[in-house]
Amino acid sequence: MPREIIRVEPLSTYLERWKAPTSAVTRHGDTIYVSGFPPFDPATGDVVDAPIERQTELVLDQLKLCVETAGSSLDNVLKCNVYCTSVEKFAAVNAIYARYFPDNPPVRIFVCVPAWPGHFDIEIDCIAAVK
Repeated sequence: MPREIIRVEPLSTYLERWKAPTSAVTRHGDTIYVSGFPPFDPATGDVVDAPIERQTELVLDQLKLCVETAGSSLDNVLKCNVYCTSVEKFAAVNAIYARYFPDNPPVRIFVCVPAWPGHFDIEIDCIAAVK
């Protein structure tokens, strides 16, 4: 079974502007793989320089858009990988994350990374089932 690349607008266009060699979503069978994104401003596509709470909301809104575009939902997310520039932001990220996954959250890791090529502090990718 071949993999399917799923465009998610406007995110796929934002990735192209960054010349990022990645797809927003890849589907294989009944599983989707969602790329991590910086906190893009939904109006402009520029990366938002904002507090970690706002950055987390934006990346989770983008993740939600991706899974829904691919025919799934946050309820079907199996695993998330959270990449953040500081462990000191752990509690703030968790407070926002819990709003998106209030019941039976997916498995998750939280990894500290030094930086990205841009001024932002968080990315979250995921794997989800498609029903």
